[in-house]
Amino acid sequence: MVEKTIGVLGGLGPWATLDLFEKILRLTPAARDQDHLRIIIDNNPKIPDRSPAILGDGEDPTPALVATARNLEAAGADLIVIPCNTAHAFYGPIASAVSIPVLHIMDEVAAAARRTVDGLHRAGVLATRATMAAGLYHRAFERVGVDVAGPDAAGQDIVNRAIYGVKAGRMGPEVTRELLPVAQALLDRGAQAIVLGCTELPFVLRAGDLSVPVLDSNLILAQAAVRAATHAPEAAPAR
Repeated sequence: MVEKTIGVLGGLGPWATLDLFEKILRLTPAARDQDHLRIIIDNNPKIPDRSPAILGDGEDPTPALVATARNLEAAGADLIVIPCNTAHAFYGPIASAVSIPVLHIMDEVAAAARRTVDGLHRAGVLATRATMAAGLYHRAFERVGVDVAGPDAAGQDIVNRAIYGVKAGRMGPEVTRELLPVAQALLDRGAQAIVLGCTELPFVLRAGDLSVPVLDSNLILAQAAVRAATHAPEAAPAR
């Protein structure tokens, strides 16, 4: 079966795009260059910040997101992935603007959580203030019968500071130390897994940092992209 070409609507931000690209490479069984998938990346950091637009005081990024998606389709992509959780608030116009599939990061994460975490009924989500305000993860997890816990106002300030710190290149252990109590507070409220619901967070919070599964949304998106491009079957759900 012919492999599909992956289009990456990137630059939201650039570090997250780099992380997704590396994860796709590592997930692809390859003994030589020619065994890897074709990936077309439009790293477009000039797209306006999604968060201010969602929260009511920023430029609408929809035209730039749509134009970038169309660029990928015109360049030969067979499917599109967006390594930015917050950008999925604009998923509808993006998906409607192209004739190729656009994978949905929240749906992929919710499905992966159900497959991999036994008896999951509550997931803790760390994401931008805008992603949480838009209810993107709440809706995706509701569709699979899972409740979502998010940080309180003070915890959300810490998460947002960490995310924008990564965008500025700040990825040291001090950022992790600030995030851990926020995640622990979600565990104290019954969360059985922590979702890294921003693609910058894998740089500062990783599997093993907590006593529960840490679900990396960028890794799950990379896995979904490789499955879609290679026509690989989806793993069986956890019981």
